[in-house]
Amino acid sequence: MSTRLLTNATLATMAGPRYGLVPGGAVALDGDRIAWAGPMADLPAAHADAPVEDMAGRLITPAPIDCHTHLVHAGDRAREFEMRLNGASYEEVARAGGGILSTVRATRAASEAELIATALPRLDAMLAEGVATVEVKSGYGLDRETELRMLRAARALERHRKVRVVTSFLGAHAVPPDFAGRADAYIDEVCVPTLEAAAAEGLVDAVDGFCEGIAFDTAQIGRLFDRARMLGLPVKLHAEQLSHMGGAALAARLGALSADHVEYTTEEDARAMAAAGTVAVILPGAFYTLRETRAPPVAAFRAAGVAMAVATDCNPGSAPMVSLTLAMNMACTFFRLTPEEALAGVTVNAARALGLTDRGRIAPSQLADLAIWEAGHPAELAYRIGATPLHRRIFAGEDA
Repeated sequence: MSTRLLTNATLATMAGPRYGLVPGGAVALDGDRIAWAGPMADLPAAHADAPVEDMAGRLITPAPIDCHTHLVHAGDRAREFEMRLNGASYEEVARAGGGILSTVRATRAASEAELIATALPRLDAMLAEGVATVEVKSGYGLDRETELRMLRAARALERHRKVRVVTSFLGAHAVPPDFAGRADAYIDEVCVPTLEAAAAEGLVDAVDGFCEGIAFDTAQIGRLFDRARMLGLPVKLHAEQLSHMGGAALAARLGALSADHVEYTTEEDARAMAAAGTVAVILPGAFYTLRETRAPPVAAFRAAGVAMAVATDCNPGSAPMVSLTLAMNMACTFFRLTPEEALAGVTVNAARALGLTDRGRIAPSQLADLAIWEAGHPAELAYRIGATPLHRRIFAGEDA
């Protein structure tokens, strides 16, 4: 590990209001941690002799965090996308073999090595936008063997790239065909035992579920989450995406890290989430792809003091997107987040959505995961469309 000093930079520390902006700033790195950050004029003598790298006025932010992805999967749904645009109904797509179950079939047929190989190009695109931490869900196996294989593949990504992976068990993603009409039996006979096996193998950092009319109700999710809490695992929930099912209230009641999608969340739900410290994860890629019209209640979240995160929701069906900066732009354009809220959404609030306190800000003792941008002001990161001005990514204090 090495000590280094990055100088002549504009810092968006995200450790205070207005981006925590520090013009003419510097960051001192000590190994894999940030030792100090602030105006150059205030540089402590203890760091004055460190090797200096002049940033030439560039912008430095915490390395972005993608806190909601389905990065590990096999196959794609491009043909289904084409069918929908040619007028096919959801039922017609399903009869033709489309929908989530098509991804389940492809993922069940893939080896761990194949799942890793197909995930890496998607991951590389994220890293090219400065990302240093990515959450990866299971949920396209819906059986014990494949769910565990997906989680092992997600863990293995850290051996192939300089990235931090946080895993979420999403066994309660859909009801598989062999349990059609028997969602309760699936939860009790497959989902809970598979969660226990994943936890025993150290494969899972959090437990997720899909609370929706086409998936699972609050009672079914509640039984799964009760077991998660017995195992000492935090929970998070796909909630209120397509209808109001009570998922956000359930997430708040159980102290969930986050409720994700949340288009149909109410003001009452927002107040409950704020009281519980549950983060609202905004996923504009799915809103865009599905051509939804109901936006998350951003004003209600602001009024209640709910922290808002932003993520790609990278998945083969409803959000085939790997660009976190595009997600920031969409969150601003579709949902009227401010650029500051969008950047907080992929840094400090994304860390909160994963239950992490050691990243997301430029501050002493935080991980030295940084993004250096060809930009002068942080608003540029949400403003640009399809042109990511990343200059350099620093991971654990070293160039990555």
